[in-house]
Amino acid sequence: MLIPIGAISTILFGTVSKGLSLAGASERKQIEVARAWARCMLFFGRVKVDVEGLEKIDPNGRYVFASNHLSYIDTPVVFSRIPVQFRFLAKTGLFRIPFLGWHLKDAGHIPVPREDPRAALRTLTRTAELIESRGISVLFFPEGGRAMDGKLQEFKDGAAYIAIKAQAPLVPIALVGAREILPMGSGTVRPGRVKLRIGDPIPTVGMTTQNRGSLTEAAREQVVKMLA
Repeated sequence: MLIPIGAISTILFGTVSKGLSLAGASERKQIEVARAWARCMLFFGRVKVDVEGLEKIDPNGRYVFASNHLSYIDTPVVFSRIPVQFRFLAKTGLFRIPFLGWHLKDAGHIPVPREDPRAALRTLTRTAELIESRGISVLFFPEGGRAMDGKLQEFKDGAAYIAIKAQAPLVPIALVGAREILPMGSGTVRPGRVKLRIGDPIPTVGMTTQNRGSLTEAAREQVVKMLA
């Protein structure tokens, strides 16, 4: 049976998130709400997640995670299984959606004005500063959007730029099977299994932004191997 669990859980946990915000809850508490939202979606959608490489991640570390992106289920999968303090960059329009947008703002996620390249660059720089000053991690989809044909696209260098500016490791992630769970254009979660493969963290200490192209390619090469 196909379940519209995405909309239901987003409304439920969006309401909880707003209530906690009005009560003065911290961003860290909001991230726990997001983690519960993610696990709820996967549990009631009967989605199993197999994780490989979790031992490479320090729960108290700060990272820039660079993942392939084929489905809206990608974010819940990552949030539910990698135990770090996540924030992610999302297009500005998502922050205007009731319930979802309320949570994104209250949890400290970062809107990206894609239509303004200069403002987008300032956002990347501010994100790097947040990673340094607050010890958080960031989830980034370097393809820039979901691929219509399901194939891995070229990576933009925003994730590498942030990682270098923050001097934080860049961690490639490969998600396998997510597109079948929640296809593009669908609002229902299909039962199934997703594999979340965590690559080797790539150190960025000593790098400058001139190295962002080679760093981006190194991350993409790992994702290609993990998808294979």
